[in-house]
Amino acid sequence: MPRVWGGRTLETLLGRQLPGPGPWGESWEVSDRPSEQSVVSSGRWAGSSLHELWNFRREELFGDNLKSSRFPLLMKILDSKDDLSIQVHPPAQIAPLLGGSPKTEMWYIARALPGSKLYVGLRKGITRGQLEEAIRSGSMENMIHSVEPRAGQSIFIPSGRLHAIGAGMLIYEIQQNSDTTYRVFDWNRVGLNGRPRDLHVRESLASIDFTDYEPAMDQPKGQNLATCQHFKVDFLELSTGATICNPDPDRFSIITVTNGEIQDKRGNVYSTGDFLLLPRGPVALDAVKSTSLLQTTLPY
Repeated sequence: MPRVWGGRTLETLLGRQLPGPGPWGESWEVSDRPSEQSVVSSGRWAGSSLHELWNFRREELFGDNLKSSRFPLLMKILDSKDDLSIQVHPPAQIAPLLGGSPKTEMWYIARALPGSKLYVGLRKGITRGQLEEAIRSGSMENMIHSVEPRAGQSIFIPSGRLHAIGAGMLIYEIQQNSDTTYRVFDWNRVGLNGRPRDLHVRESLASIDFTDYEPAMDQPKGQNLATCQHFKVDFLELSTGATICNPDPDRFSIITVTNGEIQDKRGNVYSTGDFLLLPRGPVALDAVKSTSLLQTTLPY
């Protein structure tokens, strides 16, 4: 996806062939959106879209008692050469009133250049009135809390949390299958078309959690980075020759290789930045060398 804040790290760090000169900010790796479909690249179901598998092979590949009409997650890689807009996603109880869809997400920091920042939540004591005045005056950056993350850290972003990714990061994002984002401030810049990008001030003010002050980066609970009603994300480190499989053989998982290499039983090797669907059943992958990965599943 071309983005005004994007760069070329997907090419230089992950070896992706980009469609043009860019800037490229997002790669939608696991997507069942009407206009953006993931297609299986190898294996028995090569050539099938995620939507086809979800609709026609759901119980066989994913498990039973999964009711949503589309695959419920959207998984991306984000390359922020510049700051993203300060934005918010609407909570479930607000989204239908605004014509959008709720979105809760989490970020895993794969790379963070020195001084890179995440903007998350409000600075302590900031009121709605102060925020509205800052929006009018174009000084929003003084209202929002910031942290300087390290590679390997993560943070949960519930819907309603004011947030922005700062420049100099590569991030794996796992979220609800939604594309509703309300921009409240865009650093007074223009978009790729040379005009200011649309802002959604009314919708943002209706969505922001004004009690969300100064959140910190998350502290993992063992191997678990995030668990909510929408997803469960674990971080695993494998030694050479170790095997990874689904924690529940009756349910699927998505593997994201964050460093290293793993291979399937046919000898296909997958490396940093690759996303793989492990269908239900006794499917396993082996670490070719020391490897770290994210394993994402759906909660019961």
